[in-house]
Amino acid sequence: MRKRKKAVFNWSGGKDSALALQKTLQGNEFEVIALLTTIEKETLKSSVHGIPVAALLRQADSIGIPLHVVLLAKGLANYNEKMLEAAEHFKQKGVAHFIFGDISLGDVRKLREAKLNPSGIEVVEPLWGKSSAGIISDFFGSGIKAKIIVTRADKLDKTFIGKALDKKTISAFPEDVDVCGENGEYHTFSYAGGIFRKEVEFSILRTSKISQDIKLDNGQTKTFGYWQAEIIV
Repeated sequence: MRKRKKAVFNWSGGKDSALALQKTLQGNEFEVIALLTTIEKETLKSSVHGIPVAALLRQADSIGIPLHVVLLAKGLANYNEKMLEAAEHFKQKGVAHFIFGDISLGDVRKLREAKLNPSGIEVVEPLWGKSSAGIISDFFGSGIKAKIIVTRADKLDKTFIGKALDKKTISAFPEDVDVCGENGEYHTFSYAGGIFRKEVEFSILRTSKISQDIKLDNGQTKTFGYWQAEIIV
């Protein structure tokens, strides 16, 4: 029997992460020894999805893989430094692969490879190159359940917060919204089915309007408004 390669899965808590992890585990090529999540030290929430660390720990417990938390400074100022520290930490445990749930954002993948490859860590992308339609179809067939917890305010209004990510919800999206949210239109929290051995029970305490500065491909920075759920477990 071929020995599996040790790997770390970079966990966001959302639908793509859950689907990519499920595909990884089903493939049986890798032994995933940890879920790595970046958390803003100031808020103790994940950087993009805004998921509190307590909820991420519940997800990891349900999946059965330990969570490794990387604390980041405000605005992710020390992201590269902390990720390299994490790479060195896991290399000492025999890890040579970091797995991500990216789909098609080429610049993101190139950046990951540029930072991690020199450290001896290979980037693995189980969902890479598939169409958004193909990914959402795979998600619906995976058994994984997720709810929308963040929307870009100019694309999806507040009423989408808390909705189950299913065919009915997708059919209500405006035509210019990518069904997988590849342009940042929405983010989700995965909580049951598929890789989850038990449901992660959670509720939405409130929904707030926030703004974030996003660096564009042309180097400029643009401010976007978002609806974000505050979830509790």
